[in-house]
Amino acid sequence: MEYRELELYCQEQGWSKFRATQIYGWIHQKLVRSPEDMTNLPKDIRGRLAEDWKIVREETRYVSKQDGTNKFLFRLEDDNLIESVWMPHKHGISVCISSQVGCRMGCRFCASTVDGMVRNLTASEMLDQVYAMQVLMGERISNIVVMGSGEPLDNYENLIRFLHIITGSEGLHISQRNITVSSCGLVPEILKFAREGLAVTFALSLHATTDEERKELMPVAKRYSLDEVLSACQDYFNITGRRVTYEYSLVQGVNDSREHAERLSRLLQSKRPCHVNLIPVNPIEERNFKKSTEKSIQNFKYILEKNQINVTIRKGMGSDIDAACGQLRRKYIASHT
Repeated sequence: MEYRELELYCQEQGWSKFRATQIYGWIHQKLVRSPEDMTNLPKDIRGRLAEDWKIVREETRYVSKQDGTNKFLFRLEDDNLIESVWMPHKHGISVCISSQVGCRMGCRFCASTVDGMVRNLTASEMLDQVYAMQVLMGERISNIVVMGSGEPLDNYENLIRFLHIITGSEGLHISQRNITVSSCGLVPEILKFAREGLAVTFALSLHATTDEERKELMPVAKRYSLDEVLSACQDYFNITGRRVTYEYSLVQGVNDSREHAERLSRLLQSKRPCHVNLIPVNPIEERNFKKSTEKSIQNFKYILEKNQINVTIRKGMGSDIDAACGQLRRKYIASHT
């Protein structure tokens, strides 16, 4: 519940209005893991809250020896499993959370979509990935990326509720500017998202420079052309004033040539301002894709910069612990069935 909804709930229960402030603070600021920890509430109120209390629970965790990345596998109330990633940086702590159990988008380089989608996550399940990691790690989170398993805009209403609560002043109050929402390119939802009045960063999973190539990598391209998707992204910038990030996963021999870099430059040169995030793809067992060579990655970056495109190479984190979307969940399920 958002804060005003909790106020109404407390009134319906016959509780004093100030109980909403207490309960909301316990949940969204102090991040309690049980109503029993809400020590200033009467026992009967704590008992009522416990009847509907649902949290994510740590099933297992891998810790990278390379960079301190923590990959969590959380178990939900219905025994589904989801992944979340804790990434320490010099500028603070970033976390990557999932928005669905599995994914139905079918992108060929992503492990989370191999078995399809099971269901959407609720706003509370998205929130509690953040809360659980902050409690377990004992450090304040500064940046959130909704880029784990699932297509966030395919779970639109829960995503918006999550964003309102996580950034609300009564709760954890994460800056909207420190949140990134990634999408494979659902055009109607991008246009709707632009009008929500949010100051979050929008990231488009682009990954190809022609419609034909994009269709091979991303089935969503059969529904929306590159022109439609890029036009929607430009509308997002025009409406929000927020620079769009274009994610481009580099796959050896598939989309990492000089010609691809030149075509990408031409596609984006009119999209000002914009930012390209080059992602050396994580190889997964189910796909025959290989990571681009370091030389190819640097050459690709050089060509974009030569064409005045703002570009960075995403730092690979947690490669020794299956930190790419969907890898840990699939391996864990396979080993326990």
